[in-house]
Amino acid sequence: MDFGVRRAKTSKSLKTGGKHRLQFYKLPPTETISLQEFEEFAIERLKVLKAIENAGIRYMRGSDEYNALVEKEIKKTKLHRITRTDFSVDDNEYRMDHISHFILRLAYCRSEDLKRWFLQQELDLFRYRFTKETAEGKQKFLQDNSLDYNPISEEEKNKVLQDLIASAGKNSSTADTVEYFKVPFTEVLDLVRGRKVFLHKGFAYVPKDDMISILITHYRAHLSQQLALTSRALPQLEEDNRLLPMLSGLSKRYLGQDYSSKKSNMGKITAEMIDTLSKQSFPPCMQNLHQAMKRDHHLKHGGRMQYGLFLKGIGLSLEEALRFWKMEFTKIMDGEKFDKQYSYNIRHNYGKEGKRADYTPYSCNKIIMSNAPGPGDNHGCPFRHTDADLLAQKLRLQGINKDFTEKIMKFTREGHYQIACKWYFDATHSGTDDPDTAINHPNQYFDESQAFHSGKKEGKVMNTPSRAGSQRSSQGTPMSQPSQSSQPVSQNATEYDEMMDDDNYMASMETV
Repeated sequence: MDFGVRRAKTSKSLKTGGKHRLQFYKLPPTETISLQEFEEFAIERLKVLKAIENAGIRYMRGSDEYNALVEKEIKKTKLHRITRTDFSVDDNEYRMDHISHFILRLAYCRSEDLKRWFLQQELDLFRYRFTKETAEGKQKFLQDNSLDYNPISEEEKNKVLQDLIASAGKNSSTADTVEYFKVPFTEVLDLVRGRKVFLHKGFAYVPKDDMISILITHYRAHLSQQLALTSRALPQLEEDNRLLPMLSGLSKRYLGQDYSSKKSNMGKITAEMIDTLSKQSFPPCMQNLHQAMKRDHHLKHGGRMQYGLFLKGIGLSLEEALRFWKMEFTKIMDGEKFDKQYSYNIRHNYGKEGKRADYTPYSCNKIIMSNAPGPGDNHGCPFRHTDADLLAQKLRLQGINKDFTEKIMKFTREGHYQIACKWYFDATHSGTDDPDTAINHPNQYFDESQAFHSGKKEGKVMNTPSRAGSQRSSQGTPMSQPSQSSQPVSQNATEYDEMMDDDNYMASMETV
């Protein structure tokens, strides 16, 4: 099955890669591509943008650490050749770069939050790629995009040289040898804000090394306008039931390891081990669900889905899962009621009922992006769905020290919930030494914790906690939060539709 979108004709040089490999993405692609390529290109670019985001959170943009991490992560993708600095342009490389941008533009134009995220990551990616270019490459890009900025004359430079030196800061010693460009100050507002340029009569004198600010301004204006136009055109795609589910799911897409079942541990985890493991290696979201179930001897539908699939992912077999849930629920109901009302849901999660699909545990993106928990619910992400003051209080009660608490709360308030979770992991696993690792999945958190406690790179299930300190820090007050019913979103459109059909049926049956 092929998917084609007709647009204005693309120039011959664009098709053949004759233009500069770095671009503002002004001309959309016109060729026909398969749905398989459509999804593959989108996922590869999404990996690149996620790498840009993670590096920007951890390090100052442009620093050596930032550049090293970005390059390391991009090289793991099929778009790894975009980091090259030679002049050769491979047609396949250019094609994937070009098409993947426009696919994500479609996927991320549906809300203001998605637009902001996509815009910021694309700008940072452009900045990273441009700064890697050689002087010749940068000049070629300016020419190809008709950005004919000419340096000021020596005569004009001498007139304002003292002001240029004063504005150069730590680079003042080289100010007299650097080329300067005179541009309207509105084109370099970030430099103006940082007091990095000399202003005179509405113009900013920009050193050559800071020309990227001018380009970013142009690119931002262009991409913002195009995202708005794409958003208005999006309703036309509603008639195409092949693309809309795929586009809608991209913003929630999990790109890491498949945790549909922990084959290596399947059968090794028993119901009796869950309580100990929850104190040792469960992420805060799952700690909260476990403690809520121990307290209330029940979880609502959203909590059972999130927690049940997580337990499946760590290696709890169907038989042990039925025993685990029944042991707790029958403290407030008889066994017959449990068998009638709840065992179907558990077997369904393992693909033994309904559509018999092998459902995957929820990723962090899904938990964060799904509907927020409502009254009486306990699912969701504590960093996303808990009041900030209450979250800080719970961290203190768990014995998290002041420095870690402040870092966790900083990233929580800035909306970087997965980074906050990584800091929580570091706070409860003293001595971790992999700052580049990001937490993208609750089951990844569990595996990392198990690997830490076993002292091995590959996680190994342990029956008892190896460090009393870790156990204490995990025990405290549960990181509870007001939760809401979360509609499951699978990794592909077919699984999503099937799961929603069965989930809605089970939720309605539970209500009845």
